[in-house]
Amino acid sequence: MNPPSEQAPSPALLAHMRAQAGDAGVLSYRDFTAAALYAPGLGYYARPDADRVGRRPGTDFYTSSSLQGGVFGKLIRAAAAALLAPAPAAEHVLVEWAAEPGAGAFGGEAGPFARLAMRRLGEPLNLPPRVVVFANELLDAQPFHRLVYRRGAWRELGVCVDGPALAEVELPEISPAARSLLPELPGEMPEDYHLDISLDAEALLRGLLAAPWQGLLILADYGYDWADLIGDRPAGTARAYYRHEATRDLLARPGEQDLTCHVCWDRLERILREGGCTPVRVERQEAFFMHHAALVIEEMLAQAAEKFSPARQTLMELLHPSHLGHKFQFLHARRG
Repeated sequence: MNPPSEQAPSPALLAHMRAQAGDAGVLSYRDFTAAALYAPGLGYYARPDADRVGRRPGTDFYTSSSLQGGVFGKLIRAAAAALLAPAPAAEHVLVEWAAEPGAGAFGGEAGPFARLAMRRLGEPLNLPPRVVVFANELLDAQPFHRLVYRRGAWRELGVCVDGPALAEVELPEISPAARSLLPELPGEMPEDYHLDISLDAEALLRGLLAAPWQGLLILADYGYDWADLIGDRPAGTARAYYRHEATRDLLARPGEQDLTCHVCWDRLERILREGGCTPVRVERQEAFFMHHAALVIEEMLAQAAEKFSPARQTLMELLHPSHLGHKFQFLHARRG
């Protein structure tokens, strides 16, 4: 069990958490992360003045879309057009889902698509009938449950918000949402084996599939398959990010640090197939771009062959296995 956190939330966020916890004074990790990330005006992703993403001083992490030169957006547009073929890109709207305020992957350019539309986090999607939906690191930013195998059984972890400091605790019983996982969990595991999983990310996909759109879905994120999560990650995958440092102290700086866990790719693939998508595939970032945007990559390299080029440097960072090429994966699916 983790020690109490020495850094409490802001008084307003703590009051919000305590109101949600009620007399018990305890939140599940899912409810704690939901409040820490999304409490209106107080959570990490809900503060209007927050500067979260980029390589500037004061930010906490950077993503592929933060890199200079618009290279990432060009590659995404090229790959999306290739994956749509033979359907014409010009008949589809390119929608960037949950882009950061004042930022985005595409620099305002629709490329071969009919137009570009931005949907901020929490805004209604209102998708047109023919669409390409792209989201960068959306699923890993959803609230998540924490389960642990102790004393011969799976148990759920939560956070006590009623004491002088936040503290991790075991819940008296597994919450109804997390209970749905029990039939898929092994009956015997090493003591103190952790599983972090976002059922909210799965619900987000189901909500997307409830709309009657046709076209293409591309989700860039980092994750593992179910077998990896329950077999090779004994400490779980939950992390906190603050000023470009990753820690396991999930209770420090609530509302001021990012909280995240790896997504479960094969569970998400199953949801997409059940929602009428085919084919559905996960590829590493390097493979995704090399398979579906090779011509654009060749053009960029040719233009930068004889001179220093920021675009070439960005390409290297996006594609090389030691940089972002293996760290991130792409889940893509056709529908209709």
